[in-house]
Amino acid sequence: MFLNTIKAAPGAKRKQTRVGRGIGSGFGKTCGRGHKGQKSRSGGFHKVGFEGGQMPIQRRLPKKGFVNYRAKLKTSLKLQELDSLVEDDKIDLSLLREKGLISGKIRKVKIYNASEGKVKFCFDNISVTKSIQSKIN
Repeated sequence: MFLNTIKAAPGAKRKQTRVGRGIGSGFGKTCGRGHKGQKSRSGGFHKVGFEGGQMPIQRRLPKKGFVNYRAKLKTSLKLQELDSLVEDDKIDLSLLREKGLISGKIRKVKIYNASEGKVKFCFDNISVTKSIQSKIN
């Protein structure tokens, strides 16, 4: 295939309607704009969504929420959840997925809420809170 052989699909390109070419064309005299009114005048337009002064539908309807896509890729876990489910001393994302603690889409995990005593885990590529960090060292 070459660029000079590419053509539009049959029927995809229509001829441009030429207006103001006499009564026989069907678009003579008023050129398809009708008689009088804002839309018949040159430069006559209104804003998209304008409803003649009535409160527009996009302002009448309630706002729905927004969830950032990046926020869906992060999660946080309690240290107590790890204590009961994980036997290994080194914890990474693949181990958490394997145990069913996080879904496959999650890219970042933060561990919080340190329990009493020393932390027995070593975290690989997982962020932790300051309280847990102090108990690891």
